[in-house]
Amino acid sequence: MDFVNFALLAVFIPTFFVVSLTPGMCMTLSLSMGMSIGLKKTFYMMYGELIGVGLVATSSVIGVATIMLQYPTIFLVLKYGGGAYLVYLGIQMWLSRGKMALNLEKSDYDVSKKSLAMQGFVTAIANPKGWAFFIALLPPFIDDSLPMTSQLIVLIFMILVLEFTCLVIYATGGKTLRKLLQNSSNVRLVNKVAGTLMMGIGVWLASS
Repeated sequence: MDFVNFALLAVFIPTFFVVSLTPGMCMTLSLSMGMSIGLKKTFYMMYGELIGVGLVATSSVIGVATIMLQYPTIFLVLKYGGGAYLVYLGIQMWLSRGKMALNLEKSDYDVSKKSLAMQGFVTAIANPKGWAFFIALLPPFIDDSLPMTSQLIVLIFMILVLEFTCLVIYATGGKTLRKLLQNSSNVRLVNKVAGTLMMGIGVWLASS
């Protein structure tokens, strides 16, 4: 017996890739971090974001999302707390201060892996639009005649692979922009651009 509907999967993969590649909070965060701390460090943010996306997608399928959306208080602490922290980081970067600001005089960035992962995780799970998106997107690709568990495993795996691919694309783009602008006259410009993006994500997260 089949464990997944391959016809539906063939449609799901390009659909989700296009949707994931569309600029959003997580992709903008990846671009900003790629500019400020480079691709290698940004991977830690990606790990946290992927855990969050996997949790949201799984919960959406089993119905937990419906319950959470009925109790928006759960989101408020994450939204406003996470948004305020991202705005704070953005201001620090804009002023060329803090651990994530680009500085030609230092070769490494003293920002904890746990902090980066938590930023990605909170950004992924604290966005109600993300929950609503998965609630709307995933059910049409679930075949009721096949085992739910096997389908969920395959779909979540594909979601994480495609999401990770898009995050790398955005972070690489940020890193490339950083290299093009990284000289004594443009360092502040890089910090201002990355900081502005970070502040925008924070406001976006809090107001979504």
